[in-house]
Amino acid sequence: MSEKTAVTPPTHAAPPARFSHGVRKGNILQVAGQVGFRPAVPGQPPSVAGPTLREQTLQTLANVESVLTEAGAGWEDVVMMRVYLTDVAHFAEMNALYDAYLADVAVPPARTTVYVGLPEGLLVEIDALAVLD
Repeated sequence: MSEKTAVTPPTHAAPPARFSHGVRKGNILQVAGQVGFRPAVPGQPPSVAGPTLREQTLQTLANVESVLTEAGAGWEDVVMMRVYLTDVAHFAEMNALYDAYLADVAVPPARTTVYVGLPEGLLVEIDALAVLD
């Protein structure tokens, strides 16, 4: 049986609770829900990329990508993504940003989008499941 390992990019601050940014077991990688926090600065609290959905979505996707890269994976390995939005009015804009960001992925992952409450100031959260060869 393969060992379960935590995946934490150096750009990510410690999670606010007891969880890992990513967990790999064998060829499975689960990326925890990522939000639009800028890369971590030692000694400073996490800061949101900006107040707009665009800023937060692009940073969130970059944060997902950082976890994938740290684990030796890429977008082509992602089989499922879940997008969590705080406002139904944001769907079209998020979808356009998502489509552009993943434009070069030959087979896009399956995806689910749901509407949730997130901590104040956060507009989007995204998690991913990847299977590595």
